[in-house]
Amino acid sequence: MNAQCCRPVAMDLGVYQLRHFSISFLSSLLGTDNSSLRLDSSSSGASVVAIDNKIEQAMDLVKSHLMYAVREEVEVLKEQIKELIEKNSQLEQENTLLKTLASPEQLAQFQAQLQTGSPPSSQSQGTTQQPAQPASQGSGSSA
Repeated sequence: MNAQCCRPVAMDLGVYQLRHFSISFLSSLLGTDNSSLRLDSSSSGASVVAIDNKIEQAMDLVKSHLMYAVREEVEVLKEQIKELIEKNSQLEQENTLLKTLASPEQLAQFQAQLQTGSPPSSQSQGTTQQPAQPASQGSGSSA
């Protein structure tokens, strides 16, 4: 609720700064003094309204571009989340399969490595393949 009450103040400050920048920019282009432009713009209510309208249009355009960019980013992130969920599911299935194929000794060795925090060595990779070798030997030669 605090952010809502401060938002108009920040918006008004932004409009003020943009108006000040516009006046400074115009005066530098025209080679005139800032005060004369300020006096002219403040004396004519129509020019102030026109400037305010242009500022509002520019802010609306920026807002619509930002919203479009945010929507595109959300769609990209949704697609990435979907892909990651699918990959996670696939990895969980592989993990379950490997656990069922692993011997109790291999599972114990793996649990010990997890507890010590040591990375899997090439020896553990070699032992992971051991269940596949007896299975292929039991079913006959595949070569």
